[in-house]
Amino acid sequence: MRVRRFELRLIAGALVVCWSVAAALVLLAYRPGGPFDVIVGLTAMTPIAIALAGAIWPPVARGNNAFPIMVSLGVIALLCLVPSIAGVVTQLLAYGSRTLLPSAEAAYPWLLALLATSLFSGFGIARRLGGATALRRHRLLGGTAIALLMTALSGAAFAAVAVSNDVALRDAPVETSRFGPTIGNVQPPLCDGTLTAGTSARLDMHMNATMDLRPFGSVDLAGRRVDGDFRWLAYVATSRLLGQYGSARVADTAWMTSPGTGWRAVVPTRVSVDTVDLRALDQALTPGFRATAEDRGVEVIEGARARRCRIAVDGRTFADAFPQVAWLVGTADLHRWRGQLDYWIFLDGELGQVAGSVNGEARDIVPDALLGAIDLRLTATERGRDGLIYPPDR
Repeated sequence: MRVRRFELRLIAGALVVCWSVAAALVLLAYRPGGPFDVIVGLTAMTPIAIALAGAIWPPVARGNNAFPIMVSLGVIALLCLVPSIAGVVTQLLAYGSRTLLPSAEAAYPWLLALLATSLFSGFGIARRLGGATALRRHRLLGGTAIALLMTALSGAAFAAVAVSNDVALRDAPVETSRFGPTIGNVQPPLCDGTLTAGTSARLDMHMNATMDLRPFGSVDLAGRRVDGDFRWLAYVATSRLLGQYGSARVADTAWMTSPGTGWRAVVPTRVSVDTVDLRALDQALTPGFRATAEDRGVEVIEGARARRCRIAVDGRTFADAFPQVAWLVGTADLHRWRGQLDYWIFLDGELGQVAGSVNGEARDIVPDALLGAIDLRLTATERGRDGLIYPPDR
């Protein structure tokens, strides 16, 4: 029994750590400017107390079946928590979203983790209250009732405050946003609805590649597009390439640049794939791909409301949509790679942001590597503003 008690306390300790990390992220990093920012962080701490109860009173159970069930509850909670925490880090620090609970799809992993944690601790509390000699049926019913009560109170308190804060943010007057319209009572278009690119846009894209979790290279691209004309520069840093690359097109004239050379004129077909946001829309965000998109709910990004959607993609589609990935992987075949792309549709029905990742076998890129991964974020801001693309200085 002592060994089982110790093992259960280890699991409870891991739950306390995970819930503490999640609460710290919300309390310290979630500052969208709403009236309940701090209260949201404080209510996010309630699951810590629930997990701590499981460490103090572990759900020790006799029998060959009961003990594995208790362990499974803790493991299920951890399996739901760890990827959810990673998702919050990405959402708050990288994607720029200020909405914690945009949809049921985004909330259910947290609810499952909270329920599993509450059951784990609830059975321990029931054993403490009823004593080790209490009937197993009574401990089961008591623990379940305690768990449901803790889940309902903790989940309802956090959801109420978080949603109230989100509603206050959405209703707060914001004059302008570089991501798009900030006023209007309508909702952003549905994921499978009409999606267009702005007549013009300021483009920023970041790619980051890792091989077996080790940094391998990055691409930072910045530029502007007006209709079919564009001009951008990309700084590439990998173990194979280092320097600045660029592409531009004005009417029927095109230019390219690479490390050690200035801008040089090329035939327009050489830069036909370099339209960045238009290319992503044409290759990965077609109506066919978006027909089965997952609706992740409505979020607020820098004051602009947008619907976040998710599609599954393979490596070949990813490479076709973002040809700049060749600077990271060379000529490697990515058709076995798998991943996902999130795209945000703003109130004007235009594409304002794309983010996602793909991963797969990396031996064609680095001979001794097993797993490669590429993360991406593309933003198209200041859409529709008047502008002019000037030919580069040669």
